[in-house]
Amino acid sequence: MVANERKGSSSSAGATLAERVNTIFSLKLQAAVDTKIKTIFQRFQRMATTVSPCLQLSCSSWKSPLSYASNAMAAGPMLARRFSGPLLRRAFNGRIITRPRSVAVAAWKQEVLWAEAPVVEADMTGESLYHVAVDISDNPELMAGHTNPGQFVQVRVRDSKPTFLAIASPPAVSSGGRLEFLVKDVEGSTAALICDLRKGDTVELSQVLGNGFDISQISPSHQYSTVFLFATGSGISPIRSLLESGFDAKNRSDVRLYYGVRNLQRMAYKERFKEWESSGVKIVPVLSRSDDDWSGERGYVQDAFSKAKQVQNPLATGAVLCGHKQMAECDTVMREREMDMCLV
Repeated sequence: MVANERKGSSSSAGATLAERVNTIFSLKLQAAVDTKIKTIFQRFQRMATTVSPCLQLSCSSWKSPLSYASNAMAAGPMLARRFSGPLLRRAFNGRIITRPRSVAVAAWKQEVLWAEAPVVEADMTGESLYHVAVDISDNPELMAGHTNPGQFVQVRVRDSKPTFLAIASPPAVSSGGRLEFLVKDVEGSTAALICDLRKGDTVELSQVLGNGFDISQISPSHQYSTVFLFATGSGISPIRSLLESGFDAKNRSDVRLYYGVRNLQRMAYKERFKEWESSGVKIVPVLSRSDDDWSGERGYVQDAFSKAKQVQNPLATGAVLCGHKQMAECDTVMREREMDMCLV
């Protein structure tokens, strides 16, 4: 009997040891896969911010870097690969509970169709920022191609290298024969050539590219009562298109735009703030290099957001980010608050 007890004790100890080994192995495997995915995603993120004028991120309550891969999408006309596939689901025992999202893995490869368009407006709207409008009334394809805020075109001046510009105007303006852009003047770039143009000059435009923001992801409004919009610098351009397209902001309890720039001189569309606020959007300007007279938020948009009030219903919250990739820190704040963000 003693021998049987010892044998049972030995078997139990062996089973416990095996369980510990399996647990350690599983944890190491998960950590290795997490690290690899995070590295790959960061590489894709750099590619995406190079190719596309806007980057959208969403976050999940799960703390693994895999949630970045399964919930992130680089806006723009790029080939995509699904990350939330069966292999990864099996590796993590089916714990990926969000809908699969796309991650850019290659540069834009769609054939470009160029068309000339005359410039009808070219005015300085802020320090190093220009409002440029072109007439596309002679191009029905361009007029019909802009269907969603967040889409963009390629633009070139004569034989210059094409640059990507987000469309700042809402689709309704495009259907009337006009495209508007917010262009940052960068010395030596095609953008600088565009900023030097005057009324009557011509540019060449590609067809409208990208799918834009999928507003259906945050509809109906009573189910997604909270929407956060984040923009820095000229990244406000596609956000303006979204705001002026309308996404039922008045019927949502909390819609906030965190808009970060260096100083007030670099803040575009100040004249539109009143109109945006009347549509139900609270605007939170954030200055990184403000003067002593500034009484608003200072620092960066992620800093302002981290100080904001808690969200009433994290599961009914959406977010759109456009601008510098450092704004992805907002994702960290959201995850710390266990917010399950819906990608737009």
